Amino acid sequence: MSQEKSVLREVDEEAIRLARILLRTSRAGTLAVLNPGTGGPGVSRVGISTDFDGTPIMLASALAPHTAALLADGRAALLLGETGKGDPLAHPRISIDCSATQVDRDGPDHQRLRARYLAHQPKAKLYVDLGDFRFFRLVPQSASLNGGFGKAYALAADLLVARTPVTDAIAAREAAAVEHMNEDHADAVAQMARHYLRAPNGNWVLAGIEEDGMTLYLGDDMRRIFFAEPLQSTEALHTTIVQMARQARVALSSAEAG
Repeated sequence: MSQEKSVLREVDEEAIRLARILLRTSRAGTLAVLNPGTGGPGVSRVGISTDFDGTPIMLASALAPHTAALLADGRAALLLGETGKGDPLAHPRISIDCSATQVDRDGPDHQRLRARYLAHQPKAKLYVDLGDFRFFRLVPQSASLNGGFGKAYALAADLLVARTPVTDAIAAREAAAVEHMNEDHADAVAQMARHYLRAPNGNWVLAGIEEDGMTLYLGDDMRRIFFAEPLQSTEALHTTIVQMARQARVALSSAEAG
């Protein structure tokens, strides 16, 4: 008996990078939960950011139906990826099986997640500190990536969420580095967007820096720049960005002069 050919492709670096782009640049997703009353499925659109290690985070009101559902049963699924022109099924998306945990407002993680979330969702400042809102970490268990027709992959959780011996140390420096770049070197941020992403000129804002890259946005356009090599130390956080900013400035100057 002949074996059926799998529709799944072998996971490669291109697939991992696409998955991480979708994860780091999505501002909203569709959350599927189990309704506590019926056990049936329910879906909601939720705002999304990520923790430093790549774990998706969401902010939810106690009044939202999906909050009650997650507190009763933390099993959930999160769909990320926006459609564009043409066939909506031709655009990349990722579905992540998650285990949701609520974050204590008085706990050590709240302020870090608040800063990370607001970096992606600045308009959430209007309600993030209201008493009935809480953060949830949507810890990935596995994922299904679809990069378009004929590009399906099954991903293990550790390909999305990564921690190394320097994760916490770099995370502790990240907020200050982001603020410094946006306030004192906005021109360099814009130049890096133009050079590395071929993005249009504009007031690009740095939203986050992690071990493998950084996320920038201009209005609703959010994009990801990957480092040539993951950061291996806190010193590399500074030197890598300085080098990339210099390379972008030189390249753009040469192109304009030529």
